[in-house]
Amino acid sequence: MKKESDFFEQVWQVVALIPRGRVTSYGAIARYLGSASASRTVGYAMNASHASTVRIPAHRVVNRNGMLTGKHWFGGPGVMQQLLESEGISVVEDKITEFEKHFWDPNKELTI
Repeated sequence: MKKESDFFEQVWQVVALIPRGRVTSYGAIARYLGSASASRTVGYAMNASHASTVRIPAHRVVNRNGMLTGKHWFGGPGVMQQLLESEGISVVEDKITEFEKHFWDPNKELTI
């Protein structure tokens, strides 16, 4: 369990760096952390972040196509969308419009 919690902490550290008005994907975070096949585990970390005492902007993490796949973890229908829209990101039918424009790639934006 310690190893998993360490990975979750690393995920949360990356997510905390996503700028307002930008989004990234589970896979981009996994690749940045050197675990390209751990996209699903990044998703588990996002789910667990809701119980964290530190605010993690988990609404900024979506799937590789810009779909709001984790939306049910935000306490109600439309909450994730509302959070994104409050940051200037348009969402139509649970998908970010102009996804490429808003995409933040930690591999390009951050240095290890």
